[in-house]
Amino acid sequence: MLVRNVISRTFETLRSQVKSESCVLAVSDSPVIIWPNKDAYATPEEITPSTLCEDMHQWIQADEQESSGKKSSKKKSKKSSVASVINLRLMTEVTKPGPLSAPILTKTVLKSHFVSVTLPLDCVVCTGRSDTIKDACEQLIEALTHQLCEMEKVTLQNMKGMTLLVPEPVHFLLPEPKGLVTVVYPVGVPDSQLVAQRKELHQQFELPDDRPYFRRANAYHFPNEPYKDGYLRNPHLALTHPTLDNGKVYLVQGIYSYHHYMQDRVDDNGWGCAYRSLQTICSWFQQQGYVELPVPTHKEIQQALVDVGDKQASFVGSRQWIGSIEVQAVLSHLLGLTSKILFVSQGAELASKGRELANHFLTEGTPVMIGGGVLAHTILGVAWSETTGQIRYLILDPHYTGAEDLQVITDKGWCGWKGPDFWDQTAYYNLCLPQRPKVI
Repeated sequence: MLVRNVISRTFETLRSQVKSESCVLAVSDSPVIIWPNKDAYATPEEITPSTLCEDMHQWIQADEQESSGKKSSKKKSKKSSVASVINLRLMTEVTKPGPLSAPILTKTVLKSHFVSVTLPLDCVVCTGRSDTIKDACEQLIEALTHQLCEMEKVTLQNMKGMTLLVPEPVHFLLPEPKGLVTVVYPVGVPDSQLVAQRKELHQQFELPDDRPYFRRANAYHFPNEPYKDGYLRNPHLALTHPTLDNGKVYLVQGIYSYHHYMQDRVDDNGWGCAYRSLQTICSWFQQQGYVELPVPTHKEIQQALVDVGDKQASFVGSRQWIGSIEVQAVLSHLLGLTSKILFVSQGAELASKGRELANHFLTEGTPVMIGGGVLAHTILGVAWSETTGQIRYLILDPHYTGAEDLQVITDKGWCGWKGPDFWDQTAYYNLCLPQRPKVI
């Protein structure tokens, strides 16, 4: 009990420091420093408490790395439709104006247990175009204070003797109008042991209990922050939707990685298109928080098919094709997922499958693998008119062999909208439609 009291007092001290005049916020990549508890006093002197938040961008230096696509403090220009991000560092002013007093040293010998923990404070506040620096500072101090309270709770709840687990804030973007929400989790505790907390969060925010929103894989990725694995995410977002008479657009829900020929130092040009489509599907389930396994390699996919008795042992390490049925088997064996198979006797019939595909993207929202003849593709959505039957398919093409260049990929149609004539009109096709598990 004594140790818990000491921890609580330490957190109370930290909250007092955040609310004190010595608290300082430094705007990253700029000369701007703000004292939020001194009526938002700031330097340089041109910045006043009534300065608009969006006007802070003119003080942020354009990082030389920005042109190369690396992380920059200025994520988007303020004219962008995507919210811009300003990063700040939390600091404490340790010196005060006036004459310095001489230090006094005292020595006391006591038996004690010393514990040092670095708290990764990470708060997000959303401001409007008319909000001032003073408004933002008030929100930030309130958010920092609240996060320290949440960190205290998590620390005390997960104490084991004298061992402390570091509390870690994670940001999640919930469906509108809820927006960005921050949750504090204990580091080192896997998602599988946090089910009770997630159930409470689903109830608190009135979210459905059939899909995850608060797993770590659901964490919000801020604009222009590069993904460490190098894969492109959601290239279809750069495209313009086609216009059909009385048509609607039905798209993949969530985030996926674009997997294609020649990635991962594997030369699969000419035989690996279905493997790459399967990898894209696996990345979707991983990044939505349904599974924690990494995206399987070609050999792991082949070994899975051997393990389920679909292939002979010699299949591992070969360059043999796979199709939709094999994709279904691998998803079931490796990830425990179920899939529906849609059979089409010839490509010309795909134009009549608009209702089935629209319903899939509306209810399941997963990428669809389609195989026909010697080619495999990934369908990410459809534009379909129920009245006229017109249809367009949003295709992610795994046959691309170039670099991760979004403009090339979209301009050259490697990710793009295709008409019914895209398919071989006489070849048969199998479509693998993965189903979402009903979990949180």
